[in-house]
Amino acid sequence: MKSATINEIKKELQHIDADDIKAMCLRLAKYKKENKELITYMLFEANNEQTYIENVKEEISELFKTLPPSNTYLIKKSLRKVLRFAHRQIKYSGQKQTELELRIFFCRKVKEAHIPLHASTVLYNLYQQQLKKIADALKGLDEDLAADYQQELSFIRNA
Repeated sequence: MKSATINEIKKELQHIDADDIKAMCLRLAKYKKENKELITYMLFEANNEQTYIENVKEEISELFKTLPPSNTYLIKKSLRKVLRFAHRQIKYSGQKQTELELRIFFCRKVKEAHIPLHASTVLYNLYQQQLKKIADALKGLDEDLAADYQQELSFIRNA
């Protein structure tokens, strides 16, 4: 079965009543965890983005507490898990400011955890990729906010 385009779906949704759309959303939420998380974000958290960011930061902090102490391989796996979580939350929000705050927070937590980035090429590249994504997200922001985040980025790079 070939899936329809977003435009086709949008046109078809205009012809369906609200109760049927509600039933479709609930059915979507049943089948995939990401769908349920996205619907939760849109219904309960999208109206207060700052609270959402703080909640995600708390969850990232909790994930950092589970990092193994010295095994580089396990540290790498754990950091990837944290990044997958953060990326999913960034994707739900879709806002550049949320992306910047969460990526910068991740980089700060890596620095605070004293993770040996130079001990593993993979860890080093993972961290550098986050710095690159922060720089790319800064380009899409207005100048005042970009200047504030630029200071944080330079602090992370120098720390």
